[in-house]
Amino acid sequence: MNMSIDSEAASASGLAWRHGFAGLGPAFFTELQPTPLPSPHWVGASADVAGLLGISEAWLRSDAALQAFTGNTVLPGSRPLASVYSGHQFGIWAGQLGDGRAILLGETAGGYEIQLKGAGRTPYSRMGDGRAVLRSSIREFLCSEAMHALGVPTTRALCITGSPAPVRREEVETAAVVTRVAPSFIRFGHFEHFSANGMEAELKALADYVIDRYYPECRGRSELAGNPYAALLQAVSERTAVLMAQWQAVGFCHGVMNTDNMSILGLTIDYGPFQFLDSFVPGHVCNHSDTQGRYAYNRQPNVAYWNVFCLAQALLPLIGDQELAMAALESYKTVFPAEFMARMRAKLGLGTVAGEGDAELVDGLLVLLAKGGVDYPIFWRRLSHAVGTGEFEPVRGMVPDQEGWDAWLATYLAEPRLADRARASEAMLAVNPKFVLRNHLCEEAIRAAKLGDFSVLQTLQRLLASPCEEHPGHDSYAAFPPAWASTIEISCSS
Repeated sequence: MNMSIDSEAASASGLAWRHGFAGLGPAFFTELQPTPLPSPHWVGASADVAGLLGISEAWLRSDAALQAFTGNTVLPGSRPLASVYSGHQFGIWAGQLGDGRAILLGETAGGYEIQLKGAGRTPYSRMGDGRAVLRSSIREFLCSEAMHALGVPTTRALCITGSPAPVRREEVETAAVVTRVAPSFIRFGHFEHFSANGMEAELKALADYVIDRYYPECRGRSELAGNPYAALLQAVSERTAVLMAQWQAVGFCHGVMNTDNMSILGLTIDYGPFQFLDSFVPGHVCNHSDTQGRYAYNRQPNVAYWNVFCLAQALLPLIGDQELAMAALESYKTVFPAEFMARMRAKLGLGTVAGEGDAELVDGLLVLLAKGGVDYPIFWRRLSHAVGTGEFEPVRGMVPDQEGWDAWLATYLAEPRLADRARASEAMLAVNPKFVLRNHLCEEAIRAAKLGDFSVLQTLQRLLASPCEEHPGHDSYAAFPPAWASTIEISCSS
């Protein structure tokens, strides 16, 4: 298949390129071409992300775009490459890893990197085929955009293309490519790779690049002895703490928080065996491959701290002082609880001003929800309405410990910050989504797509783009999960 594209079609894309990461040199990546797929077709696309990149919707619907984002042609000015990194997987040092099925096309003039996931084998595929399947690509596409709409930092997804080419996972499935977008795909594992291999010059080059491009304020941070690398560590750990607070508040489980799946920019990255909570079960493990429960929902904040500690070890040759490195991590322990509490106050309609009893109020409610395995999204949505209407029975009926609920509710409603109930309800409805990407909804979209019907995916995409709106006529997408939802198993191949 021809690996080129005519200049007229290329210019129609509106993409202009620069290559910041590629400028770091060949120690950081391998240049290669994507591997073509036969008979590609469109599965889904995001007009919002296209606008972010300056791509017209008309071009995005073209055959030129279809071929380019399947990896069958290469846009002039792009510079496809796969990066090398290492990392800890399930808490164990795994050594060299790298982009095993992701190929970076380059960075646009607007500062966004574009990456094809599933575009073929790379030198870092480690016996893998370098492909993604339709199932996992739909999950990543929908969740990337759902998380963005919820205000959670995340990589984005421009489009999915599919192909009838067979790909073997637990069973034979069809291939797909998801085009994902982010300011940078650099991970903790990039730093670990060069540090573990004693490549201090490359480690410094990478750190300087990240500081100059994404954290320029670290050059002037005096509170860490004027050490820009310690300042970088602190900034990354704080962004990570904020991200964890957001995950926990929305009930998001990542499923595979290896250090190579942690973004240096504090983005949610690498959607695999993720899940939004149905029932509020703090110890829930969404990844069927995680037999030890390392990445359970309630362990995510501590795992994230463990990961930034690994980043600290990687940066230590540059920081030069172990105590300074530990000092740079210290704020994680205050930023996470403060950010989490701020988000829970918002969910409760208590505004931005902290109160003395906030922690007790939040903890008391979460204990009640955990006792009964209460449906997390529906509880918050019903509570949001009840605060405005005064009709709390639909909420009370969800909580088995009704005596405990009544006591908690009395304390909550006595809160002075709830004096204007109508205003509080409006604020709550703006942060407690009606529509959440539950596993069974993903599964329904996938089943339909396998039959060539992309209407469920499109409906979900539209609902999840404004998840806090009512969207009359679509209540079935916000209902309790069906019984079969509990039988869905997701793993590292998902």
